[in-house]
Amino acid sequence: MLRFLVRRTLGAVVILLFISAFTFFLFFAIPHDPALLSCGKNCTPDNLKIIHHNLGLDHPVPVQYYNFMVRIFTGYHYSAGNCPAPCFGYSFANSELVWPTLMDRLPTTLSLAAGGMAVFLLIGLATGMIAAWKRGTMVDKVFSSASLVLSSMQIYFIGPLALALLVYNNQILDQPKYVPITDNPVAWFNGLLLPWCVLSIIFTANYTRMARSTMIEQLQEEHVRTAVAKGMSGRYVFFRYAWRGSLIPIVTILGIDLGSLLGGAMITEWTFQLAGLGRLALDSVLHADLPMLMGVMLFSATMIVLFNIIVDAAYAFIDPRVRLS
Repeated sequence: MLRFLVRRTLGAVVILLFISAFTFFLFFAIPHDPALLSCGKNCTPDNLKIIHHNLGLDHPVPVQYYNFMVRIFTGYHYSAGNCPAPCFGYSFANSELVWPTLMDRLPTTLSLAAGGMAVFLLIGLATGMIAAWKRGTMVDKVFSSASLVLSSMQIYFIGPLALALLVYNNQILDQPKYVPITDNPVAWFNGLLLPWCVLSIIFTANYTRMARSTMIEQLQEEHVRTAVAKGMSGRYVFFRYAWRGSLIPIVTILGIDLGSLLGGAMITEWTFQLAGLGRLALDSVLHADLPMLMGVMLFSATMIVLFNIIVDAAYAFIDPRVRLS
């Protein structure tokens, strides 16, 4: 297990370096001058030159990338002030430190992603297992048909429609907003309930079909059929053997879907005007704000990589037949 974790960690470092280098050099492939954002309307060539020097833009791009990566771990003292580690620099657009801005936006994105994942796992796995248990019945047909319809929906279509029907016209749900859970748990739940449901719709449909197919496959396994032949109750065999074995492919896909979940959270934040990392990333692209964009990209990629390592390490605990060497 330890060797596996070390190997995956080294691979994660390589992946993160590749993502950071690709994003950094792609940014400079776009014809623009980010120093103009900080220069203002009455920008003179002398002022622009000073800003280039202060931002480090007067160095070759490879040198800028090296300095950027080193400063993440060591910190740096800019003319605008001190930037302690982890230092992603100052925003080109508003001259704010990147790392504190990320930490301010992180709770919104984490709440949205975690709540959406809880909703689609709870509903998706429950409906998929019920469909497998009632295979061939009307319940199975209804759940399977509904999952096909929901899987074709898109967040940017469902979001405004749900706002119109459930918030603006009928006032069934509260206006989506983020309230820290430590301030008011009830307001936190009510403010994110609609975004959770919208974000989870596509994933719920996919996990319903996946849970149904994997459960049906597990029910045909030799050890499950042997347990039934020994006289164990169908309910006991279903939950003790088939359900546990069906979690392996689901957990695998869940680790892969984390990137899609964060991407869906980005669209959801934009749809419901929630100030999270996704909306921050889109604003950074629109304003050509490299430090902020790099901060969001590296932080999000690190979260995805760490979650995938945790998922891989969890296999051995879900199914004792799985051994990681």
